[in-house]
Amino acid sequence: MFAATLFCQVLLAAAVFALPTSKERLAQRLARRAGGLTRQSQPKLVSSAPVTESKAALNGTTSNLIYSENWTGAVLSQSTATYTSVTGTFVVPTPQEPSGGSGAHYASAWVGIDGDTCGNAILQTGLDFNVDGSSVSYDAWFEWYPDYAYDFSGISFSAGDSVTVTVTASSATGGTAEVTNESTGQTVSYTFSDQTALCQYDAEWIVEDFSTDDGLVPFADFGSVTFTGAAAGTASGETVSPSGAELIDLVQDNQLVTSVSVGDTSVTVSYIA
Repeated sequence: MFAATLFCQVLLAAAVFALPTSKERLAQRLARRAGGLTRQSQPKLVSSAPVTESKAALNGTTSNLIYSENWTGAVLSQSTATYTSVTGTFVVPTPQEPSGGSGAHYASAWVGIDGDTCGNAILQTGLDFNVDGSSVSYDAWFEWYPDYAYDFSGISFSAGDSVTVTVTASSATGGTAEVTNESTGQTVSYTFSDQTALCQYDAEWIVEDFSTDDGLVPFADFGSVTFTGAAAGTASGETVSPSGAELIDLVQDNQLVTSVSVGDTSVTVSYIA
């Protein structure tokens, strides 16, 4: 009896010591992403499913509104604009599992160029919100679709932090992605070159249900994300606001999941499901 008990204790101790540390989990996540096995944004997936809520009641208007299965937010689209930069600042939310949901759920806030009317490539950067029970974490990333996403290192986030995300296209095939935690003073950036060519038709402020190899991830209740200081630059040197942008509502399982509104320099996306 003593020997059996001791053997069980040894096994339990071995299992505890075998649990990966936070650094090891980060290394594993980076390795999976480097192998193209996990996170990737996708171009906007248009949804034609019926909706059980009134968009007019939620958004106050029915103009410039469409449904999507994976995007929610605002998009400026103009084939003659040649967008060269997009920026916005938001407060990091505390994500929750949706009502009736359990297990890990995710959402991502980002700014980008292309992916709406031009699906060849997307230059984008943003922040993932991850929740699993009482565990909440955040990952900053950069991506030039159709390549997958890469995590930034050297920056961390907490709920309530103010974060600025910016992408700049120096050409159709190169540019930069930058994330700044205004609350901590940390800034990270990445420079791209020799990528799949952008059209530079679309400027975006988006909350996304991103993809893995298994399809769309379970979508988190992110509360509300407001991009302030939202602006896009063009090749002509003009700075334009999201006012008048096309609004995108997320629809899943025939249910309206989000509500979107825009101002002269802001885009607000709220979870309503």
